[in-house]
Amino acid sequence: MGIGFRELLIILVIALVLFGAKRLRSVGSDLGAAVRGFKKSMNDGEDEATKQLNDLSSKDADFKERADATKSDSKPSA
Repeated sequence: MGIGFRELLIILVIALVLFGAKRLRSVGSDLGAAVRGFKKSMNDGEDEATKQLNDLSSKDADFKERADATKSDSKPSA
């Protein structure tokens, strides 16, 4: 069960009475800035994780190439 329009309106009116219009506006902008900062941090973390996975994948591919080259060099010729 989600919050309906009536419940949201009641919460907004109570917040307006408690904090006042000016304070409510600043609280809203502070909350918006916090959400934007959180989203930016999440995106930066995802970008860093993707970069590290790509680096590991390329290192793994390089390792496999070297291992295959070593195997073919060490095989005795018939």
